[in-house]
Amino acid sequence: MRGSVLEVPGARLRYFVRGTGPVLALVAGGHGDAGVTDALAARLADRYTVVTYDRRGLSGSAVDEPGRTTVAVHAEDVSRLLAAVTGEPALVFGSSLGGLVALEFALRHPGRARAVVAHEPAAVRLLPGPERAVALRDLAGAREAFEAAGVDAALRGFAEFAGIDPTDREPDAPVRARGPEQVRNAEFLLRYDLASLREHRLDLAALKGSGVRVVAGVGENSGRFWPHRCGELLAAELGTGCAVFPGGHNGYAFRPRGTARRLHEVLGTLGSGTG
Repeated sequence: MRGSVLEVPGARLRYFVRGTGPVLALVAGGHGDAGVTDALAARLADRYTVVTYDRRGLSGSAVDEPGRTTVAVHAEDVSRLLAAVTGEPALVFGSSLGGLVALEFALRHPGRARAVVAHEPAAVRLLPGPERAVALRDLAGAREAFEAAGVDAALRGFAEFAGIDPTDREPDAPVRARGPEQVRNAEFLLRYDLASLREHRLDLAALKGSGVRVVAGVGENSGRFWPHRCGELLAAELGTGCAVFPGGHNGYAFRPRGTARRLHEVLGTLGSGTG
């Protein structure tokens, strides 16, 4: 499938559109590009017009000044991307860093958001003091591991504190061979996006006042880890139930069939599905 390119301030975004129905954008977490959400998008395209993209700095999306990349900048990219695809409010599903981006998009551009599902959003500042300290140490440790020993050491740290288990997957879930592009993506995350994630403060009052229907989601197998706790705390702050999705923190990539089914159910409860 051939992608399109959208010029935005300071970057060029590569994106892909498939399917028919209400527009649904997928925002991957970590160093995930559009390819990470391909399997999920394929299982949603019979009911939604699915938009996937490479965040600025990843894969096919170039960035002029990487050091100026923040969660807010990523949220503006989502807004401009959706405006290029549709004139109507859209649905957004984001996970981890992508979940935080989706929430920031909703509070900044409520008129463009039909509903947002944030799966284990990396909203570190929602955590109570002791838990927040642990999460911040984990993130700092990943950066230190990267500087001392490289990408592999840092990603092992991520897998440990987020509970990412590559064996917790559907039998037909694709396994992506890691190439130079994925290594560069991880380097971008560790050099630039990680600092923004650690410092970002989600404006809960603005989110609550936005009028956007927001659902926090968590993985059924990630309950011992702080990203799961972020999802639970967001649901509590919003006064809504917490939607449970298959698998763990990376369930959207490792369990795309179950995630697609569950996401359609959740959107249906919001009156945002296709029936």
